[in-house]
Amino acid sequence: MKVVEIFYAPKTFSVLKIYLYSPPCFLASILLESTHSIILKRGVFVPVGIIVNSIAIFLGGICGGLLEERLSNRFKQEITLIFGLCSMGMGVSSIVLMKNMPAVVFAVIIGTAVGLAFHVEQRLRGAASVMQKPISKLVGEQTHMSQEAFQIQLVTIIVLFCASGTGIYGSLDAGMTGDHTILIAKSILDFFTAAIFACNLGYVVSVIALPQFVIFFLLFLGAKLIFPLTNPTMIADFKAVGGFLMLATGFRMVNIKQFPTADMIPAMVFAMPFSYLWTAIIMPML
Repeated sequence: MKVVEIFYAPKTFSVLKIYLYSPPCFLASILLESTHSIILKRGVFVPVGIIVNSIAIFLGGICGGLLEERLSNRFKQEITLIFGLCSMGMGVSSIVLMKNMPAVVFAVIIGTAVGLAFHVEQRLRGAASVMQKPISKLVGEQTHMSQEAFQIQLVTIIVLFCASGTGIYGSLDAGMTGDHTILIAKSILDFFTAAIFACNLGYVVSVIALPQFVIFFLLFLGAKLIFPLTNPTMIADFKAVGGFLMLATGFRMVNIKQFPTADMIPAMVFAMPFSYLWTAIIMPML
């Protein structure tokens, strides 16, 4: 076991410890060094985890774009299946945490209905096309996929990177406590995920780092307002809703079923309120 400890500044709140198994992980070293110059002031949490996560996606997208021609189609297809399997496994591990099944199911159904009503996935597909145009002008067309298949895959990874329960909870936790462990761990997985998808989609994958940073940073800033209103039961149900989203994303990645994952994103908003209403109002009445 290799232990890496970084002290960002003396007498500050944050001490980062990463436990790396097996041989030294060069990716972790790069990511950690990129945050080494950040100085924390007393009482102020710098979004180190969010910065590292965004850098990981950006670097992964660049590396994948560079390796696109060097990897066989079979390798890219098979490794994508493995990432889909990992996504499903992470989703199941989050779903089993749920405390109030009716509240979680209700949040998923109502949230998806809202997403479908507001055409969230269609809007994301339009945004995906806009993201691709400047990249194509700079480096040329990198994918041989149809426009529809390209948009479907790009929307899938946008949801995976920007709307996962792990990332959202990690941002809230970092903003409230200054603990970036969750986001740092997520960064390592996101680097390889971005690299593999960039082999199929090109450098546009690296651009996803920008909306992800904006979303997570806003959650980070609002954490001090949101986190005190929550309780362990609400957080567990929130993670369970995110687990359903991750499970649906996994099914989509392995082409078993094209769930409307982007349209399911609003379910994350309803998760905690519905959990509270079920625990505080409905359960006492039963």
